[in-house]
Amino acid sequence: MTFKIQHIMKTFKNITLQRWCAIGLLSTVFMATSCKKSFLDVPPQGQQPATNFWESEADATKAVNAIYANLRTYNNTAFPALIIESVGSDEAEKGSAPSDAGYWNLFDTFTATSTEGILQDFWTGQYQNINLCNQVLDNVPAITMDETLKARYLAEAKFVRAYSYFRLVRAYGDVPLRLHVPKDATEYNIPRTDKASVYTQIELDLTEAAAVLPATYGAVDLGRATKGAALGMHAKVALYQKKFTEVLTLTNQVIGLGYSLFPDFEKGFRTNNENNSESLFEVQAELLPGNADASNSQYSQVQGAAGVIGGGWGFNVPTPVLDAAFETGDPRRQATILYRGETTPQGDLIPTSVVNPMYNQKSYVPFSMYVSGFNEGAQQNVRVLRFADVLLMNAEAANETGNPSLALTSLNKVRARARGANTAILPDVTTTEQAALRTAIYKERQVELAMESDRFFDVIRQGRGAEVFGVKGWKANRNEIWPVPEIEIERSGNLLTQNPGY
Repeated sequence: MTFKIQHIMKTFKNITLQRWCAIGLLSTVFMATSCKKSFLDVPPQGQQPATNFWESEADATKAVNAIYANLRTYNNTAFPALIIESVGSDEAEKGSAPSDAGYWNLFDTFTATSTEGILQDFWTGQYQNINLCNQVLDNVPAITMDETLKARYLAEAKFVRAYSYFRLVRAYGDVPLRLHVPKDATEYNIPRTDKASVYTQIELDLTEAAAVLPATYGAVDLGRATKGAALGMHAKVALYQKKFTEVLTLTNQVIGLGYSLFPDFEKGFRTNNENNSESLFEVQAELLPGNADASNSQYSQVQGAAGVIGGGWGFNVPTPVLDAAFETGDPRRQATILYRGETTPQGDLIPTSVVNPMYNQKSYVPFSMYVSGFNEGAQQNVRVLRFADVLLMNAEAANETGNPSLALTSLNKVRARARGANTAILPDVTTTEQAALRTAIYKERQVELAMESDRFFDVIRQGRGAEVFGVKGWKANRNEIWPVPEIEIERSGNLLTQNPGY
């Protein structure tokens, strides 16, 4: 049994933070929990009036579950997220037919301007998450309910708020830091906060969350944020600030919690292995029979093989650069890239007639699971943070702090899982020279985490943007971050400022 959430209204799009805060929770999102593959199917007309909310433990549960529900919406996992977090890298490009959604190419070539609507969509998605978290953090403390559960709910909200702010600060740099629901119109419009202060708040939220969240859950709640998720996310946030001693401490804590690499790399991304031993955090998704609106994840749909029943739209496809990055014989190449003309391990033939030569296999859902009238691959969870990432962060931090022995141990665990029983491929890395080992770790991150929306920001925080992305038009002191949406600047009365170069 698995914790899953239901979102019974379609996503509000193109809503500024100010307008969203004025709308309120109960007029926008109302959902319910259930066991695996069976949600409580509450129709929209059954929504609870906002005036009667924030009174009971059940209200707190609905509000926290609404946070999880919003994480899988279009702005968080589909076009906006993939464009902002993936297509700018060297591992992914637009895909689909050349004439389809050409604006993707503006981000691939770093020619996008601040008026592109997708910038607004991603911004909106993150602030919708943050608003839902702030509503919980502002209102749940006053509810009379089980105090242990209350503390956990607040910790879950802090985790998701930190995750959303991390996505924002990576994408835009300085961003408005809102920690409470505005009380009146004078609090809606606030300036950008410097990214160092945003990072400080992210780390505080994750520290407080990790102190409360359980290491594991029972079957019904599987998929909620855990102590390991908070510690692992904190490690990643620290990595982006080059706090390597802190990264080492945090990743060592996660390693001590009992996570393990899932034995089969390819199978670890299939729907029947969601929330496995390697998963620190996944965005939960589900196909709910009879409720297409609630089965709203488009993560797999927008990336699936185009022109195939049960496939998808064919966007965010692997590049020849990624195809060539894998070492000879590395099984992760075949498990990451879905090739035109191949037959998958699950028996699906990818016709030679499909438009693109390659697709993202990590988002693939077997075609037999498609249900007419629903999004293709609506069942597919989004892997946000895996133990392999933790081991590679541990390796990088160990190397940067002068412990090559530990760095090699963590790095080679990832390589050993990838090669499996075939010892003729992917030999252990043996160099202890810091620069060479750093290069090996960077390379391992590229192939292990390929098509998981890490590569673009990974390269930038490593200081290699011009080296890796320069051929695509990337320019230093400009393209480390994306432009602030022009519509947000206009609506703020120019209180918000634009990033340099845009």
